[in-house]
Amino acid sequence: MSLEVAEGCWVKLRYRIRDAQGEEIESGERELTYLHGGFGAVLQGIEDAIEGQPSGFSTTIHLEPEDAFGDYDADLVHLAPREAFLDKLEPGMGFQGIPGQEDDGRVYIATEFTDETVVLDGNHPLAGMALRFELRVIEVSQASEEEIERERRLSEAG
Repeated sequence: MSLEVAEGCWVKLRYRIRDAQGEEIESGERELTYLHGGFGAVLQGIEDAIEGQPSGFSTTIHLEPEDAFGDYDADLVHLAPREAFLDKLEPGMGFQGIPGQEDDGRVYIATEFTDETVVLDGNHPLAGMALRFELRVIEVSQASEEEIERERRLSEAG
């Protein structure tokens, strides 16, 4: 008898992410193994959709921005002086905090830059987007008490 997805189980998932129009956001199918039960490794809407389901279960869910990666917040876009960055700066590079400011714990992505200025965006790359997730449960197994406690500590620290 196979296990069903429940708190304290390792879940191996295969998934695809599409935007609201059905266009793929990441090419191809991805695989993820996570501990089920609100530890923050996957969106709550994904956990809710597969709760109680066995290996082999497939579904497609639609999540609005507030249930996925949040609404886009223009206040999280900042300009920083170019000289505060590495010589080899490329769009897409991530930085913990904004150079010269107190670290707020957020990762900022350099989206564009000139010789004088760098545009840093603290929004998740999928913020503001409604998303469709095609999900397939591949495997469900019981986690040990040690594994559950480790994940709990990691989720509280993060």
